[in-house]
Amino acid sequence: MPIPPEMAARLRELLVVPPVAEDLARRFQDAGRELYLVGGSVRDALLRRAHDDLDFTTDARPEEVLEILSGWHEGTWLQGVKFGTVGVQKDGRRLEITTFRAETYDPASRKPMVEHVGSIEDDLARRDFTVNAMAVRLPDRTFIDPHGGVNDLAGKTLRTPGAPEDSFDDDPLRMLRAARFVAQLGLVPDDGVVRAMRAMAGRLRIVSAERIRDELLKLLDARRPSGGLLLATETGLSETFLPELPALKLEQDPIHQHKDVFAHTLAVVDRIAATDPGPEPDTVLRMAGLLHDVGKPATRRFEPDGVSFHHHEVVGARMARERLEALRVPSDFVGDCCELIEMHLRFHGFSQGWTDSAVRRYVRDAGPLLDRLNRLVRADCTTRNKMRARKLQIAMDQFEERIARLAAEEDLARIRPPLDGHEVMAFLGIGPGRQVGEALDMLLEHRLEHGEYGPDEGYELLGVWARERGIGPGSTVPAGPAGSGD
Repeated sequence: MPIPPEMAARLRELLVVPPVAEDLARRFQDAGRELYLVGGSVRDALLRRAHDDLDFTTDARPEEVLEILSGWHEGTWLQGVKFGTVGVQKDGRRLEITTFRAETYDPASRKPMVEHVGSIEDDLARRDFTVNAMAVRLPDRTFIDPHGGVNDLAGKTLRTPGAPEDSFDDDPLRMLRAARFVAQLGLVPDDGVVRAMRAMAGRLRIVSAERIRDELLKLLDARRPSGGLLLATETGLSETFLPELPALKLEQDPIHQHKDVFAHTLAVVDRIAATDPGPEPDTVLRMAGLLHDVGKPATRRFEPDGVSFHHHEVVGARMARERLEALRVPSDFVGDCCELIEMHLRFHGFSQGWTDSAVRRYVRDAGPLLDRLNRLVRADCTTRNKMRARKLQIAMDQFEERIARLAAEEDLARIRPPLDGHEVMAFLGIGPGRQVGEALDMLLEHRLEHGEYGPDEGYELLGVWARERGIGPGSTVPAGPAGSGD
């Protein structure tokens, strides 16, 4: 199939490679070795997508690559040397140079076996998909595309260079990568890829949790994650690493109709992705959107007034923690994600009328996650009822305005009592212990209920609290700023 004119034009643009690649290529040429720009670097150049990291392949072995680059780079990463990859930093770019290779998995092993191959054609034949099996030979800039990757890219087709069963057997993670490319690039897998994914989904179990985690996070960071998540679920792939997702396909009861929780979840994730305020995707929030309703299957009850999912946010947060920890997700990511899930229904009490005290508690409990939590609440409204959706958005606008008003009147970012533990102990004449914590809790509760107040009022409240409990406070308020009332 001839290359479409628009792709031919992009190919000509591609041949203007970055100066750092030209410089690198001359060093390999002087050493009598071949060098090719390859894989995602070529694909993204054709799609005009930013790609700061550059991937190369060569016939030189890693030890020879290090010798060729000696004194040229600004730093190296050698973790991948045992797999044939040398990473270097040059002119602000990360470059990875890999010896021609192929990877395969033993049926019972979690670790890939790497074998070096003799040519660029052999290397490209064992790559995951045709759109990643293209190369540009440097420095002469010859384009190499033995498997029709350019045509597949133009036709939005996801296909493997050889039989998909062989490709997925070489590395089962490629099945999840297929879902990621559907989400990331809008590609459509051909029938052979889908059939192989269905037949071989269980093979993903031999892949390490860390590799699956990294691929899943990349999928979530795509422009429209739902396409990849749908493919992973329909092929049975998600059963092996995120069974909570297909479990959301709840059977619809003919009497107690309720919305499709699975479809709703995909819509929430896409809504979050579409509203990312910054250049970098908020992966924590996207994961919270993906898992925010995983507690519904376990809490579903059929009641006279309809279907209920009482406390599904609490159950869901616990389930999400267990799943994310099994995927070796960093603890701070897990903590933030689960807190968002547990709090995502809190806002809905606002329609019944919230006191200033309730707003303060919401802000205090959300802490630094406040903006993310409010974005999750907005994204969670996927109803087709325009009037209901509009009503919720207006309520959310009013709620955020309420938060802004209180923030202008008092320091909502630092909701704490005016006295600290040392001042409490000095005033009461006691040492560290349970009573100090109880006193601080009392002072904080007053802050939440009534707003900001000064140290003088704090000491007065503390004195009353202490007398009620038979604790003898000091006879005088400590001198200095804390007791001055200034």
